[in-house]
Amino acid sequence: MSLKAQITEDMKNAMRAKDTERLGTIRLLQAAMKQKEVDERVELDDAMVIAIVDKMIKQRKDSIAAFETAGRQDLADKEKSEIEVIKAYLPERMSAEEVTAAVQAIVAELGASGPGDMGKVMGAVKTQLAGKADMGQVSAAVKAALAP
Repeated sequence: MSLKAQITEDMKNAMRAKDTERLGTIRLLQAAMKQKEVDERVELDDAMVIAIVDKMIKQRKDSIAAFETAGRQDLADKEKSEIEVIKAYLPERMSAEEVTAAVQAIVAELGASGPGDMGKVMGAVKTQLAGKADMGQVSAAVKAALAP
């Protein structure tokens, strides 16, 4: 079953269970997926859905930081609960050690050295690790690998 079909099925199950919080979050995800399909006139595959899920999680993390600095813990808690629902659609994430090993292998493969090659390395890393690892963690590993 594709990830898109799984999300649709989970939405139906949330409707049947009258789980309004989960249903609302899944509907937000479905709306983002539909928007991408309409804007780009494409049929989403699992990689594209994972990219949308990653983007939604990043948006919520940014919102949590803003709400907490503004003293709105109630809104921050709502965003945290949405993250938990959305995270269910991400594949198993790589550990920090696996990310570091993968980045070092790519750096060696490209023969990159120094911070000037960061763009070239990040381009290669994004294609190989997209959806499998947190890109913030990947960026830090690339910086460490290219540090003099």
